[in-house]
Amino acid sequence: MALTDDAIDKIKQMIISGRLAPGDRLPREADLATQLGLSRNSLREAVRALALINVLDVRQGDGTYVTSLAPGMLTEAISFIVDLQHDGSVLEFLEVRRLLEPAATSMATYRMTDDEVGELAELLDSLGDSPTVEALVANDQEFHRRIARASGNDVLASLIESVSGRTHRARVWRGLTQDSAVSRTLDEHRAIQLAIAQRQPDVASAWASVHVAGVEQWLRRTLSEAAAAGDLDPLITP
Repeated sequence: MALTDDAIDKIKQMIISGRLAPGDRLPREADLATQLGLSRNSLREAVRALALINVLDVRQGDGTYVTSLAPGMLTEAISFIVDLQHDGSVLEFLEVRRLLEPAATSMATYRMTDDEVGELAELLDSLGDSPTVEALVANDQEFHRRIARASGNDVLASLIESVSGRTHRARVWRGLTQDSAVSRTLDEHRAIQLAIAQRQPDVASAWASVHVAGVEQWLRRTLSEAAAAGDLDPLITP
């Protein structure tokens, strides 16, 4: 592993220094191993590892290339890590959402076009007055995804999307078990959309914080009550 880590670091330094730019093809394996003073086996393992996190793209019969290194592509590795976490860590992901989403919402208030703001209202209208919990959560994810993308910061948007996916089950469970959760979510979404439409970044940010905090507070109570009752996984839908 130490040799592989050394190989990874050397390839990374080639990219950082500009010797390899996004889209560039790496030298032949034998030539690159000689240049870097590595064994071909260590180099091969390093290439595999960097391909897994989308730094390199191995094209069968064509060679190995540096990817675009776009933030959305590189943060996909975070989604893999997030998916491995157990339910007890969902609170931590909600805390991260509470920190990131208000900032993204504030930025989106300045940057969303009038058409995009109108489409956000149409997205909420498409639910009707009595949506199912599953439809509401799907709409919720799309609502926040659009706002995050409209922030204009690809890194921030990718981080939010990675973290939000892990809280999906908690949001469904809340909708099934908490009175007025559906209507409350709809009202909060409307408040966020209206603040964006009126170009009030502070108000939009505050509503986004309230929105995520509501789920977080509910989950804290649920996990506390479950722990007292000896239920290790309260978020498993029956």
